[in-house]
Amino acid sequence: MHIHILGICGTFMGGLAILAKQLGHHVTGSDQNVYPPMSTQLAEQGIRLMSGYSPANLSPQPDLVVVGNAVSRGNPEVEAVLNLGLAYTSGPQWLYNHALKGAWVLAVAGTHGKTTTTGMLAHILEQAGLNPGFLIGGVPLDFGVSARIGGRRYFVVEADEYDTAFFDKRSKFVHYRPRTAILNNLEFDHADIFPDLAAIQRQFHHLVRSIPGNGLIIAPAWDDNLAEVLRMGCWTPVAHTAPAESAHKAAWRYRLLSPEGGRFLVFHDGNECGTVEWGLTGRHNVHNALAALAAAQHAGVDPVQAIPALCGFKSVKRRLEIRACVNGITLYDDFAHHPTAIATTLEGLRARVGTERIIAVLEPRSNTMKLGVHAATLADSLRSADHAIIYQPQDLGWDAAAATQGAAHISVSASHEAILDRLARDCRPGDHLVFMSNGGFGGIHAKTEARLRQPG
Repeated sequence: MHIHILGICGTFMGGLAILAKQLGHHVTGSDQNVYPPMSTQLAEQGIRLMSGYSPANLSPQPDLVVVGNAVSRGNPEVEAVLNLGLAYTSGPQWLYNHALKGAWVLAVAGTHGKTTTTGMLAHILEQAGLNPGFLIGGVPLDFGVSARIGGRRYFVVEADEYDTAFFDKRSKFVHYRPRTAILNNLEFDHADIFPDLAAIQRQFHHLVRSIPGNGLIIAPAWDDNLAEVLRMGCWTPVAHTAPAESAHKAAWRYRLLSPEGGRFLVFHDGNECGTVEWGLTGRHNVHNALAALAAAQHAGVDPVQAIPALCGFKSVKRRLEIRACVNGITLYDDFAHHPTAIATTLEGLRARVGTERIIAVLEPRSNTMKLGVHAATLADSLRSADHAIIYQPQDLGWDAAAATQGAAHISVSASHEAILDRLARDCRPGDHLVFMSNGGFGGIHAKTEARLRQPG
C-alpha cells in the first residue's frame, strides 16, 4: 500500500512513517518545515520527502493519506485530498489500528518529560528482553530511531494532548487506549488550541476514562492539577510517586544522593530497591525515572532488573545534548520551550557544573510562547543562567525586552547574526552554552560552533 503523510517531519508523524515502512508499506510525505533530526532520520529510512505542500505531491495517487495536525483546511494539499475523494485518516487513528490494537500499550502523558520518560521506559523493557514497539517524540540515543514495531506484545507511546487533526479535535492520546499510563505532570500549555487549564484537564480525563480496571495509572502525589483530573472519576488503581522527604502518600519514592540528580535511591512500598547512577541531571529526570520504573514493574519488569537498565540510559537527542566542545566551551542543544522545562533544565545543569558560567540562548518558538502566555514567567525561568539571550523574531507578537525588564542578566536580540557576534565576543573557556528551542533555531548551533572555531 502507498501511504502518503502530510506533515511528515513532525516528530509524531515521522515516527508513523517509520512504522509504516517497517510494516511493508511504500511511504512518502510532505512538509513545510524540513530540519534534523527528523529529516535526517527519514532520509536514512529511504522515505521520500517533498518540501512544501502541493496537489502535485499526490501524483501518483496514494492508497491512503495520513493527515498530521499541523495542516488544516486551506492547505493546498489538504484541499486536493478532499476534492479528489482520497481515503484519509489521522495519525493517532492509524497508529491505533496498525500498531497499538491488541498490544499492551504503555502511554506517557504530561506537559513535561514525555519524550525522555518514554525513552526510559522503552529502554528498560528492551533491556529486559521484551522487544517493545515504541513511538517517541524525539530520537532516543539508545535506539537511534524514534519508532519501531517491535515484537507486537508491548508498545510504548508518547501520549500527546495536542489535537488529532483538522477533522478530529480530540487530544491524540484519546485514541491510544493504554493499559499502563504515566501522567507525568499537568500545566497550562498549547494556548493556541486550549482556552484554559480546565479544557486540558477534560482531555486528560477522557484518557483516564479509557484505562481498564486491571490497568495502572502512575502520577506524582504532589500535582494538584492531576489530582483534580482523577477526582473527576477514576476506575483504575493509581500508583503515586514522591520524594522520600514528602508527606504525601506514595508507593514509589526516591532520595537524592547527589544534588544534580546523578545518583539516587529508589524505594517501593517502603523497601529499598537499589541505586540509580547515570549521566542525566535534574530532579525532573529523577521524577521521570521513578514513573518509568513503576510502569515497567506493571509490565512485569522487577525494579532490581530495571534499575541497572536505567543506569545505562543515554537519553534523547536535543535533551541537553552536547553538540560540541570548542576551546573549552561546551555547546548544548535542548528542546525546552515552556518556562517550567527551561527552569528545571537549567537548574539541573547548574547543580552539575557548580559556579561555571551558563549562557542560555532561547528561541520562543512554540505557539504558546508566540501568544505571550508565558511572558511574565520567562525571566524567572532563566534565573539559573549567568546570562540569557532571548531571540525576538518579527512574528513574536510581544516585547521580550519589556517582559524581562529588570532582569539584568537577560538581553534580547532580533537577529541570529547579532547573537553570534555576542557569543563569539563573550564566551570563554569553561562556559556552558545552552540553545533552547522546539525547532531548528535556524541552525544557530552549527553556526556558533563554526564561529568559535575561527582563529583569533
